[in-house]
Amino acid sequence: MPKVAIGSVKLHYEEAGRGTPLVFVHEFAGDAQSWRLQTAFFARRYRTIAFNARGYPPSDVPDDPEAYSQQQAADDIKGVLDGLGIARAHVCGLSMGGLSTLHFGLSYPDRALSLVVAGAGYGSDDPDGNRKDCEQVARRFETDGMEKTGDFYAHGPSRVQLLEKDPVGWQEFRDRLCAGSARGHALTMRGVQMRRPTVYSLEARLTKLEVPTLIVTGDEDEPCLEPALFMKRKIPTSALVVMPNAGHLINLEEPDAFNRHLADSFQSGRGRHLAKSAICGRWWRRSSADGERTATAGCRLSAFYVLRHCRVVYGCGP
Repeated sequence: MPKVAIGSVKLHYEEAGRGTPLVFVHEFAGDAQSWRLQTAFFARRYRTIAFNARGYPPSDVPDDPEAYSQQQAADDIKGVLDGLGIARAHVCGLSMGGLSTLHFGLSYPDRALSLVVAGAGYGSDDPDGNRKDCEQVARRFETDGMEKTGDFYAHGPSRVQLLEKDPVGWQEFRDRLCAGSARGHALTMRGVQMRRPTVYSLEARLTKLEVPTLIVTGDEDEPCLEPALFMKRKIPTSALVVMPNAGHLINLEEPDAFNRHLADSFQSGRGRHLAKSAICGRWWRRSSADGERTATAGCRLSAFYVLRHCRVVYGCGP
């Protein structure tokens, strides 16, 4: 069972495929296996890596509460890259993993080929209420155990969409969650979920983020809708996808659509264009001054060229 050491903590990871590295970062109620529908798809063309966060066996579960934080979660992504000898990678995260991916991009932009921030921002609209909820859930893990609390968590209002669409897939998700570590989940809830900054507090840093960033959210994932729009408005090199009739577990609810959106963003940024064109592989940067789109690599192209050679697949803000 492969593991990578980050300081004194060892993280379990799973790897498949060859090519450009693509790292998946799981949500609070998931683990590396939560990305199986993505790794099976992308391993045909990419070197896919999914790892269990600290607190999620067979990764280590440090006893020190200070070993868990939002910044540590971002540092752990970098640690996985370092441990596997990877200079740069596409990084895709969901929910807790989505915010960890965002913070990784803010902290280590030179290590990211692109970012996918999916289903992220829970708690940003009501940080005080979020802290109270996190403490209650952490106590439930400690007092009621993993099976009872995991089952309660799996029936959350933005997770039942998976149950309705794919009962077998939901049961797998629920069983994996309930097989986790109650201690690890309580520590993660208090250290990461309860103490992390809101998306809105990151405004100044988001406006300076130049890494291509795909933001994905489900239209029934209410706590993440406004944060997704905020990130779209503030990150100049971002694109936003809102998936219809979808809740929080968008990679499991709608795997085909989710995978297509990711594949398009990895291959061509915000537009799909001729394979031999001068802008193949570029990602468009929004200019707040005049509305033009400029490639992050530095070249500026006319709107006429874009209209002639690109089919726009993602909507852009002003």
